Amino acid sequence: MTITETQLPDIYRQIIDEQLATFSQRRSISDWNSIPDTSQIPLDNQSHWLKIPDVISVFVDMKGSTKLSATTADRDTAGAYQLFTGTAVRLFHEFEASYIDVRGDGVFGLFNRDEPHRALAAAVSFKTFSSLEFAGRVKKLTGVDVGCHVGIDQKTVLVRKIGLRSVGGRTDRQNEVWAGKPINMSAKLASLSADDEVLASERYFRRLTHPCATMSCGCPDGQRKALWTEKTLINDDRFDFTAAYSLKSKWCATHGAAFCATLMEADTVPRGKCVGE
Repeated sequence: MTITETQLPDIYRQIIDEQLATFSQRRSISDWNSIPDTSQIPLDNQSHWLKIPDVISVFVDMKGSTKLSATTADRDTAGAYQLFTGTAVRLFHEFEASYIDVRGDGVFGLFNRDEPHRALAAAVSFKTFSSLEFAGRVKKLTGVDVGCHVGIDQKTVLVRKIGLRSVGGRTDRQNEVWAGKPINMSAKLASLSADDEVLASERYFRRLTHPCATMSCGCPDGQRKALWTEKTLINDDRFDFTAAYSLKSKWCATHGAAFCATLMEADTVPRGKCVGE
């Protein structure tokens, strides 16, 4: 079945026909070892994509945003959105995420395959901000309970820019499209997570090898404990893995900064002792 000449004006059918022609072309794919700078992501050659192995996606999503928008004054809603997304973007940037994007009231940061501990440090830092600063301030201002959901996944992606290079001097009609599992899966994990919970896929969790990523410092009683608990997803057909791992801890008030610094080095420094060992 196709669109007929009398069904849609020519100018719009022509656009559709051009895109169908692109769809019919054989696509070419270039392998890249790491996430490229956005200037290196193709736009002009519509059939060319870049393939990047095992990209890590950290997705943070605001809890309570629907109620906030429905019941709160515009200026207060705007302030809450700016505090949440602005902090996420800036924290991800400071943790050197290779790519950052905003989706509504959610933000995702992409990290290379050899940066699982850096990605975790970014996720826990934002989770700590949400728990100790964001939720309380917005509740006091608006009376609405807010928080955050966090999901993490890791898998190979395809990327290219889709859109128009320039229209009337504007360049905002193009964007990077990431085809593959990790961004969608991390967003779905975030939607499944409880308030201030990090929910990570099994395939990402297995990349965490440093003890500071998996064991507590022992506060307050001196007993070090496992930080993660397993959750089965075996009957959830939204996911292409059967288990996820839940982290509910935030940075410790005593040892959090040391844990964060250790994780930032863990991807390049051989496994060493953790804080409290």
